[in-house]
Amino acid sequence: MSDAAIRQGVRHLARVEPRLAPVISQHGDPPLARSRNHFDSLARAIVYQQLSGHVAGRILERLRTLEPGRPFPSPTALLASSADALRAAGLSRQKTAALRDLATHYADGRLSAERLRGLDDGRIAELLLAVRGVGPWTVDMFLIFALNRLDVLPTGDLGIRKGFREIFGLSALPDVESMEGLSRPWRPYRSLASWYLWRVADA
Repeated sequence: MSDAAIRQGVRHLARVEPRLAPVISQHGDPPLARSRNHFDSLARAIVYQQLSGHVAGRILERLRTLEPGRPFPSPTALLASSADALRAAGLSRQKTAALRDLATHYADGRLSAERLRGLDDGRIAELLLAVRGVGPWTVDMFLIFALNRLDVLPTGDLGIRKGFREIFGLSALPDVESMEGLSRPWRPYRSLASWYLWRVADA
């Protein structure tokens, strides 16, 4: 996702969705940058599942001690670490198993940056969903923040649902069908729209 593509997408959203225009004016262009390390991005997404940012950040700090000098332990380092060491960092039993399975997928070549390069979103989702503990939310976060795919709408994310409720003045959180319908004019830039919806939800 180049800077030019982001600017083009932001202009499109401001034109087709006046409700987003004040949010766009307030926050500017989304600061999205492609991740250089896909494994790190997926592992972090697993750690953050159903946790506050503060709690997840503390767990990440402890995990870094498994391989000092890296922002996140490599697949090799994770597989060499005992389940007890991972649990001591604050991971649940389920997340420990999920991270070890993700590391195995990268260690044996079932997943790699080279293999994912050029695949469409559906095929990437198919490969990632084979990893224990990776669900649709994690796939959507990876597509947006690691691969910078332009047209992803994480309908399972609570912040996205809250953002829809606020900007459209809904009486309740919308369902998937409603969000898909309301967001149709935003295509093919729904990833950018999602970033603004998160800003609305945060406010």
